[in-house]
Amino acid sequence: MNKKLFAAFVVSIFFTALVSSGLAQEGGAAIMGKVLYKGEPIVPKPINFGAEKQCATMHGDKMPVNEDVVINPNGTVKWAFVFIKEEVPGDYPVPQEPLVIDQQGCVFIPHVAAVRAGQSVEFLNSDPVLHNVRSLSKEGQSFNVAQPIKGMKSKKTFSKAEVAVPLKCDVHFWMQSYLHIMPHPFYAVTGEDGSYSIQGLPPGIYTLELWHEKLGSRSKTVTITEGQAQTVDFELGNE
Repeated sequence: MNKKLFAAFVVSIFFTALVSSGLAQEGGAAIMGKVLYKGEPIVPKPINFGAEKQCATMHGDKMPVNEDVVINPNGTVKWAFVFIKEEVPGDYPVPQEPLVIDQQGCVFIPHVAAVRAGQSVEFLNSDPVLHNVRSLSKEGQSFNVAQPIKGMKSKKTFSKAEVAVPLKCDVHFWMQSYLHIMPHPFYAVTGEDGSYSIQGLPPGIYTLELWHEKLGSRSKTVTITEGQAQTVDFELGNE
């Protein structure tokens, strides 16, 4: 292969990598990393269904555990919410598809979710039992809807940005999840590998915030430039 063809080949591979990583967008940058856990081991406790035998039997022999603190096998934290704290300049259309929060086996799924302000949220009851969904908003966005029939759906729209809105079912005392409402798309919820990725962020100086319902909050100041990919890890623990 001559030098010109080789150079063109290298440029092509480099550009393909940029596109696949989402960094080839003009002004786009990425922040990614993991939320690590350091401290005494935490063993999740099975959910106590109390006298609600119908909820328990939906799970068979696989009893679900409380998800307020979930430490992944690789030593990272699940259900941590990482987001840019400030307003971010630019126009970011609100998704038209609703976010779905289900109730399965008398458990909210997912345990932690995030949505854009103005985007609808569809609450679904997949159980053959009575549920109600109650939001405990501090910004005047509280509601309480009953869902007595399997398959019922209720749509709600949150117009104001708000971090960590608790969602509860008053019928089943153990049922609680959290919903984050964001003014921009620069956020992520950690999953089973404890990682997060925020793509397409305009260059600037930002506060990268982490929230977890039991392990607390952390924040870091990050300065990013156009097209840059930066790794920022967090550490949580119970020392």
